Amino acid sequence: MNKFRQNDVEGSLQDFDRALAASPQLNPYLWQRGLSLYYVQQYTAGAKQFRDDVAVNPNDTEESIWAFLCEAQLEGPEAARQNMLKVGRDPRPVMRAAYECFQSGSSPDSILAAANDNGGHDSFYALLYVGLWHEAHGNTAEAEKAMVQAVQTQYAQLSGDYMASLAKVHCQRRSWTV
Repeated sequence: MNKFRQNDVEGSLQDFDRALAASPQLNPYLWQRGLSLYYVQQYTAGAKQFRDDVAVNPNDTEESIWAFLCEAQLEGPEAARQNMLKVGRDPRPVMRAAYECFQSGSSPDSILAAANDNGGHDSFYALLYVGLWHEAHGNTAEAEKAMVQAVQTQYAQLSGDYMASLAKVHCQRRSWTV
């Protein structure tokens, strides 16, 4: 996982694949592998990884969204939306709003509205998923704006959260200045 954090996504995928070869029963729990697959543009394999995760954890909002993101790269957001995984109600307001926006195709403004912690955990996740929503819908400028803001939150700077590293990797892979 450290390789991913350092933007060695290809190396991280090799590590995950070695772990999977050694212990195939880990497959549905390797959601981080799915993220690596997304960033090396192996979208079909990424979607399968996230779908396998949701099969054992039917309340995993984020993996449902990431399966959508992989499939949107392959077939566009409308087609991906038709096959979006149904999951249970997420107790986190930001993630509930994100899921609803990805599922319905509605504007991601409600994701930002669900965050009210001024640079904390919720603000970071709201900006992250707003950026991903825009990217899936072909709005590169808005995606960049939201993702850079996510990386600049206090939470992203201090937390050590894997997803904060993901936001940084996302920007680095697209040559977006943070």
